[in-house]
Amino acid sequence: MTMHHLARTAYSQPLAPSRSPRSLEYDLLARASQCLRLGWEHRRSDFGRLARAVQDNNALWVTLAADVAEQGNGLPAPLRANLFYLYEFTQHHSRRVLAGDGGVDVLIDVNTAVMRGLRGEPGGCG
Repeated sequence: MTMHHLARTAYSQPLAPSRSPRSLEYDLLARASQCLRLGWEHRRSDFGRLARAVQDNNALWVTLAADVAEQGNGLPAPLRANLFYLYEFTQHHSRRVLAGDGGVDVLIDVNTAVMRGLRGEPGGCG
């Protein structure tokens, strides 16, 4: 199951009472980060794995960007703008990774910063 499918499913189906949207977003970002890390480790022997991980991370960010761009999104406007900028950055840097001009560490760092924000930790985006 791809990250894009997981993200679409997560946003289109009712959540179980014990799962908050923040918790779900955290889990999706954590999974995307893990896939990026593993894809990078195996890039020489299985570039397709890295490409899938980058594509899945991008799909997650497309979903997040669409959500923050929605008129009824309840996040403060500055945070929404920052998250949309991070979406644009991840798309740009992902192209660099796939072209062999960059690594995945910065993509993982972006995901981790948003995860911290979702958890309400210092240094996060939320």
